[in-house]
Amino acid sequence: MISKTTIDQVYETARLEEVIGDFVQLKKSGSNFKGLSPFSDERTPSFMVSPVKQIWKDFSSGKGGNVVAFLMEHEHFTYPEAIKYLAKKYNIEVEETEQSNEQKEQADERESMYLVSEYAQKYFKDILWMSELGKAIGLSYFKERGFTEETIQKFGLGYCLDQWDGFTMAALDNGYKLDYLEKTGLTIVKEDLNNPNNPKKFDRFKGRVMFPIHSLSGRVLGFGGRILTNDKKAAKYLNSPESEIYHKSKVLYGIYFAKQAIAKEDNCYLVEGYTDVIQFYQRGIHNVVSSSGTALTPEQIRLINRLTKNITVLFDGDAAGLRASLRGIDLILEQGMNVRICTFPEGEDPDSFAKNNELEEVEQYLKENSKDFIRFKASLLVKEASDDPIKRAETVRDIVHSISKIPDTIKKEIYVQECAQIMNISENVLFSTLAQMGKKDQAEAIKREKQEQKAFDVVRNEPIGEKVDVQYELERKIIESLLLYGDQKEEFEDLVLKENESGDLVLEPELSKIKVYEKVYLDLQEDEIELATPNFRDVYYKLIAYLNESEDFKVSDFIAELEQDMANEVSSILMEEERYTLHNWERKDIYPKAKDIGIAQLVSETILTLRCYLIKKRMQTLQSETENPRQEDNKEILEEIMNYLQLNKLLNQKLNRVLS
Repeated sequence: MISKTTIDQVYETARLEEVIGDFVQLKKSGSNFKGLSPFSDERTPSFMVSPVKQIWKDFSSGKGGNVVAFLMEHEHFTYPEAIKYLAKKYNIEVEETEQSNEQKEQADERESMYLVSEYAQKYFKDILWMSELGKAIGLSYFKERGFTEETIQKFGLGYCLDQWDGFTMAALDNGYKLDYLEKTGLTIVKEDLNNPNNPKKFDRFKGRVMFPIHSLSGRVLGFGGRILTNDKKAAKYLNSPESEIYHKSKVLYGIYFAKQAIAKEDNCYLVEGYTDVIQFYQRGIHNVVSSSGTALTPEQIRLINRLTKNITVLFDGDAAGLRASLRGIDLILEQGMNVRICTFPEGEDPDSFAKNNELEEVEQYLKENSKDFIRFKASLLVKEASDDPIKRAETVRDIVHSISKIPDTIKKEIYVQECAQIMNISENVLFSTLAQMGKKDQAEAIKREKQEQKAFDVVRNEPIGEKVDVQYELERKIIESLLLYGDQKEEFEDLVLKENESGDLVLEPELSKIKVYEKVYLDLQEDEIELATPNFRDVYYKLIAYLNESEDFKVSDFIAELEQDMANEVSSILMEEERYTLHNWERKDIYPKAKDIGIAQLVSETILTLRCYLIKKRMQTLQSETENPRQEDNKEILEEIMNYLQLNKLLNQKLNRVLS
């Protein structure tokens, strides 16, 4: 168990915008930051971060919370894992109390798999540096590739001994369960018919140099292993199989080491292999990742899209199946990103080129030889087409097909113009071809629109009920006021019901200076009003108690003590108005009024409006009772209605409302 002192220090030190900035590209938006949602596929920002409140809100998925909640949602950390991650980031020493055996057994399966993977990474690393075979075989190989000892340490590279079960037996001896060794794919387990209780166990990566694959936050998800012998039956590279923690289509090799450089440079170099990434990084170009030899996927592209809109794809000079690789370009365009392509001289790849040239030479080459996808694709396909008009037509169609993937209309038109110029063909023809390609998509869009219209017609023909739940909105406003201004002292004008000289009831003003939370609590208590929405009711009582006990109220501290569902609710309330800052109203000459103007008035009006609403509901209930034929004497009910009418009139006068 982590001590409360450590947890408090982590919350006090951690800066939400810094932590989230490691995973999402954030841009300043007034006093806040905005970015693309890391939880859904989107092209316009709906993710907001408030440095002042130290909370975040993702309007596309509905998720929100504090810094720990973000790590738990995004990285699937447990609470202790998130605290430890932040402690490591901010160099805070973690104080822990001894865990019981029962607590240790409660670690979930994912965490157990992470622990096994982390142990494996350390084991392979130790073998590489400390065993004679590791140094003679694994370390020698890496040094022959031109990697320095510092680089080898940085990427956590290792070696798995050429033994059937060397790693597996070491892991079992250290208390790791065979079940998790098998689930992570580190160990292959086969049933032994002669001995069912003792299955055969093999190291998956036997005799291979090891490349740990990290998540965006730096956790070990899986491994890539390269064989060092000339065994033609064995794959040159072998990856961990799919597991609960490792999904190769959603992971990019090197992303953990590259994320900050990608955001800073606003560009990502995409290469094919592990050694390409490492050699580039060692040379001084850090904004580089690899798809690890697999075909590029939309999930991998979206991972980059969180950090930058710009990708430069680096191809080998003699890359086999270069045309087939162009499919990845279309996927990048579909995500609304800007893509450039650079190929290396024949016989060179990113690994060898970075190894054999100085940083300035590599940077100069990339700058001079990176082409936009139209020019690259045209030059590649035109060579194939030669003077064959049919092939040339296919080439044009191929390029237009790529252009059709671009969601931005302006970009699409610019690329059509460029393509027309390069291929010496009419823009009208290209636009016509583009329209034909989009015909199917348009037909499907029309079909969906008709279905939506049909659904709308069904709804339109139904009786229209109350559009807005007034009580819900007012209760939400009360919670929001408590969260934003609860501990502030304000001067309130209270209305006290008194009888004047004529015997009529009138509301007379009385001034008092108290804290906002006290005003809200006393007013609701006086009228015996209980919030009707269960979530708001739970938050309300916790909030009143917290404000009453805390001398220095901080929203982030309050959220830290809530269950995740309740923390989500609080974040939604606090960040609701931030949704509108995403639309840049100022650019449209619309200037929303600041919330902190007239706090006392805002709170008083909200409570008064709630009272009026509840009075109205009560009068409606009483009125329905008078219409009951079984009700013989309505005198008392009518008197009560008249009293409520008079009170309602007085309250609305205070609110400067005219009653019909």
